Parts: sequence; structure tokens; C-alpha cells
Amino acid sequence: MTLQSMGAEVVDEEIAEFAPWFHNLHLPDGRQTAPDHPLGDFPSFKWEQIAPSLGNDLTGQRALDIGCNAGFYTFELARRGAAVVAIDHDEHYLRQARWAASQLEVDDRVEFRKMGVYELAHAADESFDLVLFMGVLYHLRHPLLALDIVSERLRVGGRLVFQTLTLPGDERVVPPPDLRLSERPRLLEPGSPVMAFIEHRMADDPTNWWLANAAACEAMLRSAGFRVVREVAHETWLCEKVAADLHRAELDAATGRSTAAGSAPQVPATS
Repeated sequence: MTLQSMGAEVVDEEIAEFAPWFHNLHLPDGRQTAPDHPLGDFPSFKWEQIAPSLGNDLTGQRALDIGCNAGFYTFELARRGAAVVAIDHDEHYLRQARWAASQLEVDDRVEFRKMGVYELAHAADESFDLVLFMGVLYHLRHPLLALDIVSERLRVGGRLVFQTLTLPGDERVVPPPDLRLSERPRLLEPGSPVMAFIEHRMADDPTNWWLANAAACEAMLRSAGFRVVREVAHETWLCEKVAADLHRAELDAATGRSTAAGSAPQVPATS
């Protein structure tokens, strides 16, 4: 047995040790972490749809990957020169990501933290040029709160890639400046922004809470201070931060940053 084959065996064992994998990562020696993924080569095909909108050179930019999983998008951003903070609340995925970062030799450009999107509200004085917020919103009980927090962490002029499962239907209607009580039936018309609440489970997952239609996704993004640049793929939008601190007082209260003395408690991030 050669040293090369011995090394390959070790990698195979480590891939198996860290299983199951949701991200099919392509390692430098050609091995893949989830070659039999039910969605195909996921998320490579998704990245191919997004990447042209971000550019090949992200040198000097600070990026945030929310719900990073095993780190596929994190690594792609790092390869393009970005300094990336990647967060996930699941230690299983973070172990995969840390191991993969060493295999891909991008350790010096990525920082992994065990935390959720709500905890970003207490990351004092931390802001980003680019945020990926993909596959997370429908897992949250408080989706608009999360979008407000994400908006606060993105610099004005910065970019957001937003993806979520949606309700069927691509229609959009122009929202009225004011809706009279007697006009409530209009909210059920095709193209009106609506969300469906999942009381129990969807796809046997108890963390699936909300499905919005495309119109509601875009409306919530605008409400959180974003301009929707374009839909770059199905259920995936490229946005630009255009307004700052739209709902600061309510956000402070909702996240516990407001106290009787008017100070904001700081919660250090766990790395």
C-alpha cells in the first residue's frame, strides 16, 4: 500500500465518520462527501445559478453565511477572496465544515461560530458587505424579526442572497398604499403577499414553520430595508441594502437589547 493510498483511506474514513452530509463537497483529491445526494450535486448546481451575480473577485469584502451547514457556500466565497464568518446552530454541521476547511486549505479565511440568526442581534459593531441567507427563513418562528436582524448586520449598499421554500405561484400585485378593512378579501387574490403557517410538520421536520409566496418574500425584503435587484434562480433573490435602521426601536425591544436603563446587553459570540 502506497502512502498516497493510505492517505486516501484516511480521508474516506473521515468522510464516513462525519456522515451524514447534506452538502456534497468536492475535495482536492476528487472525493465527494455526498456523491449519492438525492438532489444531485447539491449545492453545486445552486451555486452555479448564484455565482455570476456575485463576481469572481471578493477580495477585501467581509461575508456572512447564515446556516452554513457543511460550508459549501462559505468555501466558495473564501476562494474568491472574501473573509467569511459562517454560523450554524448545529454542531454536527460545524464539525464537518471545520474539517472540510482544513482539507480545502481555506482555514485562514473562514471563521465558524455556533450561533443562530437571532443571536446576531447582539454581535455589537459587526457588519458585512455580503450576506447569504439561504434555506433558513422557513425554519424560523419569527421570520420578519430575522430579516430585520440580517438587514442590520449588512452595510448600506451591501448585497444579500436570500433563498427560501415558497408557496406555489409567481404572480405579484402592486400593494396598495393603504388597505381599508372592507378590502381584506383582496389579500386572498393571486399575487397578494401571503404566508402559510405549518402547525405540525412538513417533510417530517418539526422546524418547518412558514411558507411565503414569492410576493410575500419580496414584500418582507422591502420592509426590512432591501431593494430586490432580481430573482437569480427559483426561490432565490439578489438584494441590495438601501435603508438603515428602519425598525430599530422595535428590534431593540424584541431582541432584549433595550433595558430600563437604556443600555443593551451584549452576548459574546461562541466560536
